[in-house]
Amino acid sequence: MSVQNDNYVQFLGAAGTVTGSKYFFSIDGYHLLIDCGLFQGLKELRARNWMTFPFPASRIDCVILTHGHLDHIGYLPRLVKQGFNSPIYCTEPTADLTQIILSDSAKIQEEDAERANARGYSKHTPALPLYNLKDVEKTIPLISPQPVEEFIQLNEKIRFRFRKNAHIPGASFIELDIKGKRFVFSGDIGRPDDPMLVPGEKPDKADYLFVESTYGDRLHPEKPSEDVLKRIIDNAVSNHGPLIVSSFSVDRAQDFMYAVWKLKEEGKIPYLPVYLDSPMGLDVTRLFLKYPQWLNLDPGVFREVFKDTRLVKSVKETYHLAKDKSPKIIIAGSGMMNGGRILHYLEKQLGNPAATFLLPGFQATGTRGRQLSDGSAEIKLHGHYFKVKATIEHIKTMSSHADQGELLSWMSGIKNKPENVFIIHGEPQASDALRVKIQDEFGWHCRIPVLFEKVLLEF
Repeated sequence: MSVQNDNYVQFLGAAGTVTGSKYFFSIDGYHLLIDCGLFQGLKELRARNWMTFPFPASRIDCVILTHGHLDHIGYLPRLVKQGFNSPIYCTEPTADLTQIILSDSAKIQEEDAERANARGYSKHTPALPLYNLKDVEKTIPLISPQPVEEFIQLNEKIRFRFRKNAHIPGASFIELDIKGKRFVFSGDIGRPDDPMLVPGEKPDKADYLFVESTYGDRLHPEKPSEDVLKRIIDNAVSNHGPLIVSSFSVDRAQDFMYAVWKLKEEGKIPYLPVYLDSPMGLDVTRLFLKYPQWLNLDPGVFREVFKDTRLVKSVKETYHLAKDKSPKIIIAGSGMMNGGRILHYLEKQLGNPAATFLLPGFQATGTRGRQLSDGSAEIKLHGHYFKVKATIEHIKTMSSHADQGELLSWMSGIKNKPENVFIIHGEPQASDALRVKIQDEFGWHCRIPVLFEKVLLEF
């Protein structure tokens, strides 16, 4: 669509896919970006991270972040590298998480590039990181944490505020008021009964609604997570091998730590040492204690969980644990197995029939986690193929994303009929299923935008 006026929104990510969230607004010469995420998963998606941003980065007036996951913040240093030098607004926990996650991301990219050059398996000579730690150092000073529930005025026509949505600490949906119309961005909506986070809120008005659809085509299993996890742990113990959890370092790792601690406290599983092998996970765990107002769990209980978990502090210890085949529980990043310490365990234990790998939550298309969840007989790591002989489990009851019913419940508080509902952040089948359900339940007009699509805004 050709744009004839200066008021439009452009979908630069998480449109037709579940990754790379970026929504660009041009309003009478003011330019802002909602989220600035990295594409993950399929090679053709990851290639988009290397594309030049389609609007001069130096002319963007601000970025507003829903929360601190890589697919919502991971492109920030790349944007800064292209000339962005304006405020990055977010909640206080998201500000801390952004520093932690961007530093970790840069470090992993530098290490991957160095390894690819040393082993010669990259098609690029030399292989380069998308950005490095110096780029992150230039990004951090731009972060401007803001309170929840309070409107921040950007200019005489535009204001916004954050409201909690129970996905991870600091996660929020955004209410953006432009010229008297309200634009609501769901971010990633959490579960209403999250064991660790305070319940989220619901919007009561939306003229334009941008809603995620990660699980737009399904309902989460009703079986209690505790029962599912107990079965998996019991089976791993009977196999006399390690249980290795590939966990997202933000929230899911802490959920697993708490769930295992609770099962042990109640005498439902035998004693097993529990290790957290994720430098970022360690920093995030400390962050939970820094912001108790975001927790539904008594901080004293969480301190006990923390004490019960052995913290892996060096790569040398990781190498030792990865080779050890004795029974234990290891929680290692990353959640979709596309980087991080989990790769060492895959190399050493994937061929061990006594070992068990546990996948949490959503696994994006093109990731190693998705391949294993789909039953692949082998996966590729660092240029080599490894056969799958270990047991693969996928726990779907501990997701941090709302399912279809919970998404509809979150929208049910909206009293007016939105002019437009944009279904984003989902794979095509999930987005289309949610589109049909919203139209049937509420009678709202819905559309699924395509990548780079521009939509004119009328005021």
